[in-house]
Amino acid sequence: LRLSHVIIYILLLLVALPALIIISIKREVAKEEKTALIGGIFVILTLPISIWEITMHMVYYSRPSLQKHVIRILWMVPIYALNGWVGLVYSGQGIYVDSVRECYEAYVIYNFLVYLFNYLNEEMDLEINLALKPQLKHYFPLCWLPNWKMGRELVHNCKHGILQYTVVRPVTTAIACICELKGCYGEGEFRWNVAFPYILAVNNVSQFIAMYCLVLFYKANREELQPMHPIGKFICIKAVVFFSFFQSVLIYVASSAGLLEFTVAGAENESVTSISNKVQNFLICIEMFMAALAHHYVFSYNDYVNDLVEKRTLYDAFMAMWDVSDVQADIKEHFGVVGK
Repeated sequence: LRLSHVIIYILLLLVALPALIIISIKREVAKEEKTALIGGIFVILTLPISIWEITMHMVYYSRPSLQKHVIRILWMVPIYALNGWVGLVYSGQGIYVDSVRECYEAYVIYNFLVYLFNYLNEEMDLEINLALKPQLKHYFPLCWLPNWKMGRELVHNCKHGILQYTVVRPVTTAIACICELKGCYGEGEFRWNVAFPYILAVNNVSQFIAMYCLVLFYKANREELQPMHPIGKFICIKAVVFFSFFQSVLIYVASSAGLLEFTVAGAENESVTSISNKVQNFLICIEMFMAALAHHYVFSYNDYVNDLVEKRTLYDAFMAMWDVSDVQADIKEHFGVVGK
């Protein structure tokens, strides 16, 4: 298996890279195509690293309750990388391409929480263990909220605080796509008669609640999570999700100030939003290569290599990756909670 991955990686380098270069030469290598070429090279370097780690988790599928969620998390990097490159090549369709990335982002945060839940519940009764701990207070800027009682209430609120983002993000993404088709989305425009600022506000509030609940849950279980080295995992998740968002904001501000026009061919004829999206997608292509290396380290399959535990078959692992019945059950429960 290792040899086959090496062969595939070499074939990608020997076939895909020259193909990209030849295509760019035939098109006279315009500046815009150079960015697509460079971004494509980083994507080609990224994909084998991520696919290798995913495959090895499937081979050493010894703890399904954890690895199912790890595999879903690992898919975030190739999805982001491909999304960034497609956004460079088909820049006019950015909102539709980005919708996949945005929905998967919410899915990853949910899976990370369930991963932590399952890890803790394998070692102890999570709710009883939390109930024996000192009361955890809310952090700024939500320190004015009543404290969530340690135990069932804390677990319940953290879970549904993250689940709401799993529901809100796809809904707002669908609304954004519909508004774009109707010509009233106004991406990058802060006007009262376009949908963009309202959708942005809803997404930001929803994402903040989800990340706050994730951090609060970690703080409540910090000692119990130490054996699985959670810091690196938290940093990877938060860096990809949060950093890419704040990076897009900074790029938009810089583009509005005219500081990025030199980076895009024909920038004088393009909108601020178009320039911002191209720069953001180009940087994502590069950053996902580094993210792939980081994920390879912090979510390593080596933690699950155990000859004493019966491993599932590769087929079982593959099918479990696509089985989202757990997500459906949690979302159904979430609607029941919201309905009350």
